[in-house]
Amino acid sequence: MTATTASPSPASQRTSQRTTGATPAPQPWHKSLAQPASEFATTPLQIISGRIPAGLRGTLYQNGTGRLQRGGQPVGHWFDGDGAILRVNLTDTGATGTYRYVQTEGYQAESKADKFLYGNYGMRYPGPLWEHIWGLINSTSIKNSANTSVLALPNKLLALWEAGNPHSLDLETLETFGRESLGWLKKGQPFSAHPLRDPLSGEIYSIGVTPQCNLAIYRCDRACNLIRQTTIPLKDVPLVHSFVMAGSYLVFLVSPVTVEMLPLLLNRRSYADSMRWRSDRGTRVIVVDRESLEIVSEERAEPWFQWHFGNGCLEEDGTVRMDFARFDDFPQINEALREVPSGQIKTTAYGSLWQLRLNPQTGHILSNERVLDRDCEFPQVPAAQVGQPWQQTYVLMHRLGVSTGQDWFGAIGRFDYSTGRLTEADLGAGYYGTEPLHVADRLNPEEGWLLTVVYSAADDRSELWIFAAELGEPVCRLALPGVVPLGFHGTWQIA
Repeated sequence: MTATTASPSPASQRTSQRTTGATPAPQPWHKSLAQPASEFATTPLQIISGRIPAGLRGTLYQNGTGRLQRGGQPVGHWFDGDGAILRVNLTDTGATGTYRYVQTEGYQAESKADKFLYGNYGMRYPGPLWEHIWGLINSTSIKNSANTSVLALPNKLLALWEAGNPHSLDLETLETFGRESLGWLKKGQPFSAHPLRDPLSGEIYSIGVTPQCNLAIYRCDRACNLIRQTTIPLKDVPLVHSFVMAGSYLVFLVSPVTVEMLPLLLNRRSYADSMRWRSDRGTRVIVVDRESLEIVSEERAEPWFQWHFGNGCLEEDGTVRMDFARFDDFPQINEALREVPSGQIKTTAYGSLWQLRLNPQTGHILSNERVLDRDCEFPQVPAAQVGQPWQQTYVLMHRLGVSTGQDWFGAIGRFDYSTGRLTEADLGAGYYGTEPLHVADRLNPEEGWLLTVVYSAADDRSELWIFAAELGEPVCRLALPGVVPLGFHGTWQIA
């Protein structure tokens, strides 16, 4: 593992949009996904190297797809796998790890039948058409996989999946309590996999795209009790995966992805196959007041696609600054993610870090520029800086000279806006990372740590690596009791 500091690499690092030639063998990272993951009970974790920092006390939770096959049949898309939660608790006496599947109704039913019984993002409903249509109406034909992210509340952990209700779990044992309404969600009502928590007030904001083509926005207190909600009409059914908080505003960049409803309703195509890229419509910019949830401004911009934002803030001059991992379009990245379960990613989808500035009163974009020309995703900032001015954004990157279609993410980057420099921690050949989560030091809040779950292909082992926020060599490596598949998003709960 090496760390380097450099300017953003040139665009010549990009690879072609599609590789050619014979079908390659599954890549080494795929071993973490090739077999259904095994749960493990709370187990003391062995320190491989270094030590756990004294100021790092609390619990890491991370969600992801633990199972990508059933009865010998693979899922249709990486997003279709059953959710499983990793819990790592760091205390004065050491660390423990727990890993359990979210016991959704769909997971339990398919485990009993040993076959797929539901449709999903990349899978059509396997039963008759009338059951499919009835199930769409009653939210029973599509499996809530509870596999995307987590939200730690004072008395429960929420496993999130953006197309339906969250599931609640015990914060310590990870026992599944069931589908969670929070006292105000209707059955099947979507609750985003990317809620945002205001570090000053503790309020939580979330969204959901309804079947009626509306963008629902929720403003909640720190326990997720509803304070206010509203809906914004959107044309067709768009894909709105996340959004950004910027001072007193919420900003939505709605990429021109729509769903063709007829083939979906007739069960001829899955959601993934019903998505259409409409570049002629451009990106819709919507600015919303955080307190009232009323629209402040709307505008149109050039077409692009993003899954994830890093952060946003309100500058002293009244403009909004924000960054995100941008892709040129949706079809390429959707296809690359569909190929993940096979271990043979043949489609190259190049994502890079962009910074956008806009006038919130008009929605007019003042600038939109690439700031880091390296293939990257999962931008992150410290929790205390969400919605506030910030200087450093952390990303999961490919190693230098490697891109999607060649290997999995094997480096962590720290981009500093004040200097325009990138500090990079290369995990090393055969080591593959997940979303880096920034955690503040409890003894010195100005300091911080980066936590990332790493898969070692050579050892066929998963580990938790802890870096100082400035990157460099990991200060601690902890061995997990079993293989935890490369996953999605996590959260931290301080002790």
